[in-house]
Amino acid sequence: MKIALAADHGGYALKEELKKHLEKRGIEYEDLGTYSTESVDYPDYALKAAEAVAAGKFDFGIVVCGTGIGISIAANKVPGIRCALCHDTFSARMTRMHNDANMLAFGGRVIGAGLMCDIVDAFLGASFEGGRHAKRVEKIRKIEEKYSK
Repeated sequence: MKIALAADHGGYALKEELKKHLEKRGIEYEDLGTYSTESVDYPDYALKAAEAVAAGKFDFGIVVCGTGIGISIAANKVPGIRCALCHDTFSARMTRMHNDANMLAFGGRVIGAGLMCDIVDAFLGASFEGGRHAKRVEKIRKIEEKYSK
């Protein structure tokens, strides 16, 4: 499993904590930036991670900005991306199981490192159930296709 990580300045510190957690778990990742707390624009980093996941270079992506809202909205503009902003383990599990989410978003000013690590573990530990959910994910793909022309 390989994870794309990206954050803006508001998510930088939490991304650094996430890297430590992934290293402890032996999960491979690539840090796509930012590399400091100097102000940057979150869409630039959402795009880097989302394009890499959509291209199949990574299994999943995790992105962080101040609230997690802007970076998740930006990531979801990339065709093939289903990025979920999660603040609890139940939602993280369900978004993998029912929505086949391939990216996770956090707010560096909203959530602490301990809870974030638990949420990441729940997300990565779950699998898409398919079945009736596959039909729904396909409908999402068709909406995306209709409006990406």
